[in-house]
Amino acid sequence: MMATTHAAVGLLLALPLTVVAPELAPVAALAGLAGGIFPDLDLLAGVHRRTLHFPDYYWLGALPALALAVVDPRPATVAVAWFFLAAAVHSVTDVFGAGTEARPWERTSVEAVYLHSRRRWIRPRYWVRYDGAPEDFLLTVVCFAPGLTQFGPTLRRLSLVGIAVGGGYTLVRKRLPAVEERWL
Repeated sequence: MMATTHAAVGLLLALPLTVVAPELAPVAALAGLAGGIFPDLDLLAGVHRRTLHFPDYYWLGALPALALAVVDPRPATVAVAWFFLAAAVHSVTDVFGAGTEARPWERTSVEAVYLHSRRRWIRPRYWVRYDGAPEDFLLTVVCFAPGLTQFGPTLRRLSLVGIAVGGGYTLVRKRLPAVEERWL
């Protein structure tokens, strides 16, 4: 899935707080956006979906952080909890997309995300055919919808930017491998 989809899911995870703790919902949404994007920084740092993707270990931070946020609901505890929760969900949901290959629509990879505790790759499921697929963009729009209606102007603008970036990426996604081969 696209980074914008993961960011949108991170924001969506904060939606329950708009009802139970509305004063903490914006910080949870911002932390969820950041946590949703964070694992994809491994595109720059090393092997994608292995270096910063931890479908098992992020939960070791997320669950205690969520418990602490329930017991001591302050902006700092909520931010840490939602950051780890979004990073954990991101790492797990990458299994439902394509593999790590440059042209994932060809389905040549058996590597969706690395499971560090088992020292092996989990196979892709292709529920979302590839990052930037039309259904991936639709998922981005649906998950960002609460950002347009349930949060303040900052999150509304970030949601619109996320939708625009996701839409642009969807339009050029299938051309990117050829551009990369030609220029890099």
